Amino acid sequence: MKITDVDVYQLGEPSKPGSATWASNSIIVRLTTSDGLVGYGEAVPTLRVQPVIQSIREVERIYKGKDPLNVEANMHEWHKHDFYMPVSFESTTAVSAFDIACWDIMGKHYGAPIHQLIGGTFRNKVRHYSNGWYDGCVTPEQFGKRAKKFASMGYTALKFDVFGDYYDYIDGRGLKLAYDRVKAVRDETKGKVQLLIEHHGRFNPNSAIMIAKTLREFDPLFMEEPIHPDNIEGLRKYRAATDVRVALGERILTKEQAAYVMSNNLTDFLQADITNIGGVTQAKKICAIAEAYGVEMAFHNAFGPIQNAVTVQLDAAIPNFLIQESFYDVFPQWKRDLINDQMQIKDGHTTVPTRPGLGVEVNEKVLEEHVAEGQEYFNSDEPVWVVKGTWKS
Repeated sequence: MKITDVDVYQLGEPSKPGSATWASNSIIVRLTTSDGLVGYGEAVPTLRVQPVIQSIREVERIYKGKDPLNVEANMHEWHKHDFYMPVSFESTTAVSAFDIACWDIMGKHYGAPIHQLIGGTFRNKVRHYSNGWYDGCVTPEQFGKRAKKFASMGYTALKFDVFGDYYDYIDGRGLKLAYDRVKAVRDETKGKVQLLIEHHGRFNPNSAIMIAKTLREFDPLFMEEPIHPDNIEGLRKYRAATDVRVALGERILTKEQAAYVMSNNLTDFLQADITNIGGVTQAKKICAIAEAYGVEMAFHNAFGPIQNAVTVQLDAAIPNFLIQESFYDVFPQWKRDLINDQMQIKDGHTTVPTRPGLGVEVNEKVLEEHVAEGQEYFNSDEPVWVVKGTWKS
């Protein structure tokens, strides 16, 4: 069996001011084999759509004509040819998309879901926390009201960014506003929902430490990316000065980087992203490394339905699972339609699909109807990584 065709789809809806630019585009890779099997992968789009698509075409030169079942050999071959793969996000996300699609094909070839191929069923339901639920929320009252709605949907954990338009430094006013927003969520959910505080890796160490001391009383499950991700020494300072739990890892590109973070005790939970860490092939290795350090996995999962499906497959098979991020209930409808709404969340959990491969059926009509072109909409007044309408204080 060989990979004969590679199709790349840039999907989205017409961009407009105020749209959630990180959610309005998806990059889907479809591989077809010589015996007619089809597999799907997904790459990360965030303000990188065109460079990522070009990188996918570069990776295609290695994977096309290869046996998709040889996931280790194929990835090793790309590593050999791409001199900058260990430090290139465009390279790692492109090869991740191919790897995910190959595992989808492998599952269909053997008639088994991915989780059965990598360790079997450790759990048949995956607990989710919701993200993206607080779009347009600015006042504490707005945060509290929306949190109450999502708690009523069955979520027992919510992640949210309470820092408005503060970046790098936060002052006393910003700390009070953050405190009031978190308190409103805690109060409106009657303390029955675990709180996960998203920092988006945007603070210097001193500001992040002040935040930790201000919000510590709410006992958050974790503080996510409290420090700029390139400031490793700053993260050491943060760890020494605080006693809150930390989660990070969505911007880690290799298992070696993951091992460094854990061997230096820089995180309590690891949030590797399967669509930029090297697909299933590398993600399962990272889970094992994390297990050796007693670190639990909470995969980053902020993009599209293929990423969501493959992430749940990993969650089902690993022993060191913590909780899973989900945007599913705030996806634009076309993203849900792409997989025929097969990954619904009920009472804060998803039932792990048992169909072969990714476990979901892709609606190719949606692939054709939502083709997008060009660069993503760029809003100079609101960074691409924030939940829309919240870059305000």
